[in-house]
Amino acid sequence: MALTAPVNKIIPFSLVDGPGSRTSVFLQGCNIACAYCHNPETQRLCVGCGTCVEQCPAHALSVRDGVIVWDEEACVGCDTCIGVCPHRASPKIRVLTPQQVADVVVGYQPFIRGITVSGGECMLHPDWLRELFALCRAHGLGTLIDSNGTVPFWEHPELLELADGVMLDVKAWDCATFERLTGAPNHVVLRNLEYLCDADKIEELRIVVVPGWNDPEDTIRGIAATLGSATADTQLKLIRFRPFGVRGELAQTASPADDVMASLETLARREGFRRVELR
Repeated sequence: MALTAPVNKIIPFSLVDGPGSRTSVFLQGCNIACAYCHNPETQRLCVGCGTCVEQCPAHALSVRDGVIVWDEEACVGCDTCIGVCPHRASPKIRVLTPQQVADVVVGYQPFIRGITVSGGECMLHPDWLRELFALCRAHGLGTLIDSNGTVPFWEHPELLELADGVMLDVKAWDCATFERLTGAPNHVVLRNLEYLCDADKIEELRIVVVPGWNDPEDTIRGIAATLGSATADTQLKLIRFRPFGVRGELAQTASPADDVMASLETLARREGFRRVELR
């Protein structure tokens, strides 16, 4: 039986998901719920409640045997369905095999350097990812994983061998802070950081700076201590929190000021990072 995964979106050309122009594939479903998630509609799978069907202005949604059916041709992309969904899901999902996705991605050559798979959380589908990466590498395309780090990479060495690297979010260093942000502990994330460093598979590390909610200073220091001598050559992105798309308590939270971001960059460089980028 062919492997499948729920695909939320395929962006043909992206310049922010790894080196060069890349195709970005977003899978549906996540195992945590970040308070600052900018794409909350990717967190859960559709439960077929039907709320979106009656409110779709293009009548692109219907119910068949308790399942929401999306008519892609009738859809006008207004995202009303996403806005009204009470479950942080999207009905606009395609269940695809690795071959079906690879066929789409390969069609963008020679204008892309590789593929980056994100989510939701793409590591919830490791076997699907491994098959997709093998197909893409056969066509000379690079392969990156964009992950929240909560799935043990050490349990999937064959997948990691096919990946050029991992773009890893380190949301908070302190476990209690991480749980407040995501609803889950972070011990797997911290172990993954060490494991990926030893395997030389870190493409970049990212910290989202959320005033009053996380501990970017502590996180920078913790990462540097874990990486040791590898700190100097590791790409670190310090990402300014922005409320666009965020739902819930953080929807009204302001972005960090320029001086806060500059101070964090100074700290990161003092801790040994030479490749620091503010976003």
